[in-house]
Amino acid sequence: MTEDRDPKSLIRIARECGPETAPEPLDLPTRVRELRKSRGLTLEQAAGQAGLARSTLSKIENGQMSPTYEALKKLATGLEITVPQLFTPPSREKVNGRMAVTRAEEGVAQATVTYEHELLASALTKKQMLPYRARVRARSMEEFDGWVRHDGEEFLYVLTGVIRLYTEFYEPVEMRRGDSAYYDATMGHNVVSVSQDDALILWVTSLS
Repeated sequence: MTEDRDPKSLIRIARECGPETAPEPLDLPTRVRELRKSRGLTLEQAAGQAGLARSTLSKIENGQMSPTYEALKKLATGLEITVPQLFTPPSREKVNGRMAVTRAEEGVAQATVTYEHELLASALTKKQMLPYRARVRARSMEEFDGWVRHDGEEFLYVLTGVIRLYTEFYEPVEMRRGDSAYYDATMGHNVVSVSQDDALILWVTSLS
């Protein structure tokens, strides 16, 4: 299959995106800057949350002043951490959880000849599964250049419309809204829409 026709390119992209870079132990100015940026805050926003002047926070981040303990307490409060965490290298922090919210129509688009994929939770790297919505444009097996198959397992859930799930070792299955299927993705598989409008499905593919 050519690259632009290959629906499994999403899986390849997800596997090839590099692991999250572990930051090195940092001094206080760099530590403060990294904490602020990791929360997506500008200098002005972080200073406002901490109750500090923007110029004060800028000087702290650039090592141009040593903050008082009161300033450190305000800064920690603004960054929603404790004062000791300001001096804790990132490598010592234990991450207990993470989350990504994808609003409607804000997924990353990846169009192919047969599907229009919308990649969800794209901000997270090192995921164990790849969730995406897909609009099924294909209406017949002839539109595919052979079977789609890739490593891992896959879960499919029909959101709207009617589809027909073709697999290499099973009879085709017609599925409607609310129906789901879980299958070995190394087995050849393709999906076509048999409803008047394009069907919409949720796909979740394991990456391990």
